[in-house]
Order: sequence, then structure tokens, then C-alpha cells
Amino acid sequence: MGVLWKLEPATGAKHRLYKRYFDAWWPIMLQPGGWPKVTFLDAFAGPGCYEGGEEGSPVFTLDRLLNHTAVGRMGLSKQRVHLVFIEKDRARYEHLQGKLHERFGPLDQLPVRVEVRQGEAGRDSERILTELNAWGQPILGVFDSWGSVNTPLTLMNRLAHNKASEVITTFGPNWFSRREDLNHSILDSVFGGRQFWAHAADIQESDEKWRTWLEIYRQALHRAGFEYRLQFQVVPRTGQPLYLVFGTGHQKGVEVMKEAMWTVDKSDGMSFKDPRVRNAVPIGQTSLFDDGDLPDPELLALVEQRLRQGGASMEQLGQWLLLETSQWRARDARKAVVALDGDGLLVMPAGRLSKASMVSLR
Repeated sequence: MGVLWKLEPATGAKHRLYKRYFDAWWPIMLQPGGWPKVTFLDAFAGPGCYEGGEEGSPVFTLDRLLNHTAVGRMGLSKQRVHLVFIEKDRARYEHLQGKLHERFGPLDQLPVRVEVRQGEAGRDSERILTELNAWGQPILGVFDSWGSVNTPLTLMNRLAHNKASEVITTFGPNWFSRREDLNHSILDSVFGGRQFWAHAADIQESDEKWRTWLEIYRQALHRAGFEYRLQFQVVPRTGQPLYLVFGTGHQKGVEVMKEAMWTVDKSDGMSFKDPRVRNAVPIGQTSLFDDGDLPDPELLALVEQRLRQGGASMEQLGQWLLLETSQWRARDARKAVVALDGDGLLVMPAGRLSKASMVSLR
């Protein structure tokens, strides 16, 4: 691969999600009287653009921060806001520096601190964050590799126990099919030990392989200390999907990520999918919950899965959808329950549903 490469459809779809999430994250972290310092880390920064001229994540992240509608209330300063971009390849690192300077001028003249470093994500991220005195204040770490997830779980553990910090890890489309090419010691480092991943290496069916590895990584983030973990596919209309795992210690982070997923532009046919549902095909989410629309088959399948484990109140079911599924929110429980009851699948009280209403499968 050269310095630049083609923007894949799944990457473009993922970038739209990032833009929505970052747009919401900055004003929450930088509200007046809030945190004295916030750090954004892009550990696989890339060259800053693609073959077709599309912006890379460092460029659009910095641009959307500096031009945010709430920028006047954020109190931007070099002391308060740090953006760290790490790129391993020398030529891409130099290209990224050039693109940032071309777009924003001298970086030392900006109202925030921008650090562009040549380094390896897994080896150098923790050291660079330490150099910048980032620990002890919120960090959003984006580990957005295409094919080589090598970020050690020890770093994830430190981020999980750092105040108000979150991580996003991407697995590329070929990651799950080329395990034999990876050093077992690297896998031990990423997943926290061979005992946690060895059984997945024997799975032959490609459709089960990626689901298993993704769930193992979700469990690894749990062991690292992230209370909430979302796992999902980003599925473009054409081309191969990407696989993301999001870790946060706060329910608010889950809510903000899911709102980003529901407000992102899906007019080109992109969708998000939960790995636990194999046969339900999303029916299109742009206007999914407009009056008269049928519930998404994935939502119904997930609610059925949950109720097979035992009955739940409407409040419990809503919280489960919010905190345990890839994209669904607490408010989506009601529509699913009404639809499943209409199919004669549920036992539930007559009359109006309340938070305390108990629901179970027949």
C-alpha cells in the first residue's frame, strides 16, 4: 500500500458516525466549568486524506472542533484541549503534517494543542499520553487500524480507569480471516492472555469467526474495566463491512453514541448491525420509527433473545436494549413489545404499558 489509498465505502460510513459522535462529545467535555483538560487521541492517524481527496480523520476532527457551533462556549486553549495524531509510516506521517499545515496553517498558531507524532499505536500511545500529562483527565482514544489491531489490553485498562475516558477500536474486514498471520504474543497482549482467545482460532466458519472474535474483544474491554461495551458492524451498501467496539464507563456515553448512530446520514444504504442477530435483515433505518413503520426485524429478534432468558419489566427491557445491544435505545422496547404481542408471542398485562409492566414469552 502506498502513501494514499482509496476511501472504502465502510470507512466513509464510519467517518460519518465519528463526525456525529465527536460533534456531541466535544461540548459535553468542554462545557463551561467542566474538565480543565481533554485529550483526543487518533492512534492510527493515516496520511490525512485519501486518493480521491477525501479528508482523513485528523483533518475533519480538527476542522469540526474549530468550527463547532458551540465553540464559543468551549473555552478552547492550548492548555485545555490536546489532539494527538500518531502515524507509524514515515511517508504518511510527513504527508499528514503537510495536509494539516495546508488546511489550518501553522499548528502552533491554533487555539488548541495539536501533536503529530511518528510512532506505533500499540507501543507508543501510553508514553505519548504520559509526556503530554493527559492522564487524570478525560481521553477519547480512537484505535482505528485497518488490519493490525495491536493495542495492548494494559493500555485499555489504564484508559478504562482514567477519568471519563472512552475508546473506539476498529477491526478491518480481513482481520478475522488471517489469524494465522499474526504473532500469538500480539494476540495475547491485545486480548489479555491466550486462554481468552485460543478457542476462537479453531473456528472455521467465516460467519461465526468474526462474531466470536468480536465478542472476545468486547469481553476483554470488560476485564479492562469498561462497564459498557457496544459491538457492531458498519455495513455499507456495497463493499465489505467494518467491525467496531466502543468502550465507556458512563451510561451517558452509550446514549450519545447511539444518538449519533440514529442521526447519521444513511441515505446511501449504510446500516449498523448487531453481531448476535444472524438472519434479521434491517429494513432501513432512516425513517425506522416514523408512524406506520414496522419494527426492524433485528430489534424483534434481540428482544426475543432477551425474553428467552426470562421475563422482564418494560424498564429492564429498555435498559437492556440501551446498554447491551449495538444500536437500540430504551425507547425502542415499547414498539418491539407491541409488535411481538400482536403476533401472540408474549404474556403481558392488559391495558397501558408502564415501566413496571412485566413481559415474558409464551
